[in-house]
Amino acid sequence: MASNVCWGIEIGSGGIKALKLELDGDKVFVSDYADIQHSKVLSTPGVEVNDALRVSLGALVSQYEMTGVPIAISVPGHSSFARFAKLPPVEPKKVPDIVKFEAVQQIPFPLEQVEWDYQTFMSPDSPDIEVGIFAITQERIAERLNMLADVGITPDYVTLSPVALYNAMAYDLQFTEQTPGTILLDVGTTSTDLVVAESGRVWVRTFPLGGHQFTQALVDQFKLSYPKAEKIKRDVHDSQHARQVFQAMRPIFTDLTQDVQRSIGYYQSLHREANLQRLIGVGSTFHLPGLRKYLKQQLSMDVYRLEEFKRLDLSRLDEARSTALKNNALAFATAYGLAIQGLGLNPIKANLMPVSVIRGSMWKKKRWMFATAAGIGLLAGASLFVRPVLDSSAVDAARPDPVIQQAVNLASKLKSTATEAKVLEAGSSDHRAANMLQLLENRGLQGMLLADLSAVMEDADQKAATWSGRPRPGVEPPKPIGGPGYIFKEYTVSPSANKGGGGGEGGEGGEEQLPRLSIKLKVETNQPDPQSFFLITMDQWLRANKERADVPYRIEIKDPAYTLLSAGEAGKPDEPAATPDAVPGDVPGVGGSEGPENAPQPSERGGRAGRGRFGREGAPPPDAAPGGQQFAEADSSVTVTLIDGPSQPKAVTGAGSPELTQLAPLGGLKPAAASTRKPAILEVQWDIVLVAKKPPAEGEGADAKGSEDGNGKKGGGR
Repeated sequence: MASNVCWGIEIGSGGIKALKLELDGDKVFVSDYADIQHSKVLSTPGVEVNDALRVSLGALVSQYEMTGVPIAISVPGHSSFARFAKLPPVEPKKVPDIVKFEAVQQIPFPLEQVEWDYQTFMSPDSPDIEVGIFAITQERIAERLNMLADVGITPDYVTLSPVALYNAMAYDLQFTEQTPGTILLDVGTTSTDLVVAESGRVWVRTFPLGGHQFTQALVDQFKLSYPKAEKIKRDVHDSQHARQVFQAMRPIFTDLTQDVQRSIGYYQSLHREANLQRLIGVGSTFHLPGLRKYLKQQLSMDVYRLEEFKRLDLSRLDEARSTALKNNALAFATAYGLAIQGLGLNPIKANLMPVSVIRGSMWKKKRWMFATAAGIGLLAGASLFVRPVLDSSAVDAARPDPVIQQAVNLASKLKSTATEAKVLEAGSSDHRAANMLQLLENRGLQGMLLADLSAVMEDADQKAATWSGRPRPGVEPPKPIGGPGYIFKEYTVSPSANKGGGGGEGGEGGEEQLPRLSIKLKVETNQPDPQSFFLITMDQWLRANKERADVPYRIEIKDPAYTLLSAGEAGKPDEPAATPDAVPGDVPGVGGSEGPENAPQPSERGGRAGRGRFGREGAPPPDAAPGGQQFAEADSSVTVTLIDGPSQPKAVTGAGSPELTQLAPLGGLKPAAASTRKPAILEVQWDIVLVAKKPPAEGEGADAKGSEDGNGKKGGGR
């Protein structure tokens, strides 16, 4: 939980940098800071690192008051993990599960052995979601926490040094999505953190090159001791041998630049649209003269060095300390970002502090609160015990009014009378009137559905006159066999198993749940290449007429759209069957062109580009009938299932019954022509979803209502 004051402590190889910030209104003040140098740089050969750290930490807690104040510390980038990945488009509530899956893939340790956290990054002009995963092994974090516990420090926040650097610069320079692509380069003692901030996202890389390599180059070149070489490096601008010193360090300048260039190149390979325009350097190594100029020449971009903090108010420090902090701002960037996290002003909220340690610290801090609450509870309990005793005595002493007992007796008598008369028994509901009224709803719907079937069959008959199968390269197309296109076998209307009602296919658009009916049609066809013939007839007609203004429903195609019950004879005996490699785009008339670029995509055909339920086009299932019935023996009966009431279907069966032909003449009910060919049998399914009735537009009035016929269908044809 954010506080209005926090210590940010960076434990580095050169020393300890600590910054205490206070939030007062909308201003952040520096109330104190510490700069404690180790007796020797921790990279010096022969130095016992843990002993040197304990000495410096002891000096810190003895010179500065840190009790009762939240503390944030950092762990070096080279001893932790920072991984980045793009997430697939998912609902926000599923992001944690996806991130956990990515963490298992990205972190080279089992999750139960690490402390980890993550941060998502989104750009307003991009739908992509990127995630940064930050982790450290439990062994390393425990070692650092035990060392701090020895000097009485229990931190509240633990984060990576490069993350703290980004938080500091993002707050101080007020980064937004419009901020130019920026590289933050923190050249430390033993490693360098490179942070890319661009378009609302962050990317981090740490490579093992820093001030130690510059010092070691002087040791190797001039045969100096490590401490003396370190001193010469820091005072090089005042040395009369500056040229020789820089000549010795030049290979390290080159290595540093090459690592930066490799990092930038890798980032740009991941983000092709990246536009990195500037580099901001921090860290004590950036005091080296010529480093900034060399990077600018090699990287061909603007290179700046952090000179001061723009959004920190130093007015609470005396003049001498304020000036010293300004002159050494390069070394305090990480501590700045850590303290900002304790104030809750950090853009990246990652915290690697173990939950068990946080919980123990919270209980310890609130121990006095529990003691106080226990005392208050005892007093309240005593008062609650005494008052009920006094009230009970007063009630026992009072005599009830006789009117109360008379009312109780009268109520008992009335209840007994009502029970004998069975007044209290639950009555049964009579739904007959409601069912009769419901018969009037959608009374013209069946006629509209049959009219749709008639239009489908007429369209198929017209296309059958010129249909001879898909064209095949190098093969003369056979002559069309003519109509009819289809012969009806069975037609059923029933409640759909899919309960979705709105929002397009699947009903996920948040609309009102509307009635849905399922249409099942079984037909025979003697046309060659029946599957392709289906695509240019029924499939094309249903998709072209999915939504119309003159019917109170929309059509939703099933997936798969049809089932090939019997393949029949795909063509004449001397014609090869359709090959599995043929594509729906080869079917003339589909998509308005014969070219594959206009062919409907697989998702538009229902069932893998019109191949039905089987993996190979035209191949029947193993247990299919060996060819179906003869075409001349086709049964032209039609089964129409109507909906009688909310859930009771009523079947009407007949062969060309006058009632059905009066509603809509069906082309498929014509007698079957004699043939010796084995017809193909297809079963087609689609749903209709009743659409909500809209009120008439202003000015229509009674005229609009009068345009409907007695079946509820608007006049004017289809």
